[in-house]
Amino acid sequence: MSLARPGARGKSQASAFTTAYSLRWGVRGGELASSILRNFLGIPVWVLGFVLAWRQPVPLLFTPNVGTQTLGWLLLVGGLVPFIWGHMVLGKPTHMPSVWDRLVRHSLYAYVRHPIYAGGFLIIIGIALLKPTVTVVLACAFGFVSLIIQARLEEIDLLQRLPGYREYMEQVPRFLPLIRHKQSSKISRFPEAKPR
Repeated sequence: MSLARPGARGKSQASAFTTAYSLRWGVRGGELASSILRNFLGIPVWVLGFVLAWRQPVPLLFTPNVGTQTLGWLLLVGGLVPFIWGHMVLGKPTHMPSVWDRLVRHSLYAYVRHPIYAGGFLIIIGIALLKPTVTVVLACAFGFVSLIIQARLEEIDLLQRLPGYREYMEQVPRFLPLIRHKQSSKISRFPEAKPR
């Protein structure tokens, strides 16, 4: 069975996840398999791990003060912004990726390739600061590493599913936006005085 993107004229789009599942079980089956693995197994297990870690009666690694609590809440709430916004921009592909997805390069995705994961990092660090126990910090470290791995595995899939993704990777950073300084133009707000 060969899957081709619209306009690809028969090019096979084999990849690590969504397309591989689609090649095996058809487009709808591939979407369903990706959705089940991500939404019903991966994410709930991850959230359950955080909840169980949070509920463990373990001593704190340090006593959080007002500063660390404030920073924790700022990071948590600040991380929710790109996390939710990224989901809104992508829509259905965030929970049910397909071989028919299109590359999104606008909004937050013009600045970072993975704003949802970047927001997740901030949320995880915020959680660790709010309750700095061994279990929570370990769960947060596991979550942090798993987001990095998930992003990399997702990119392997996206490279093969989305035309132009390699070029996008070269132009847009993975998690942190680049701060670019605009080069000063020859036109200045204060033109030099002409000799008389």
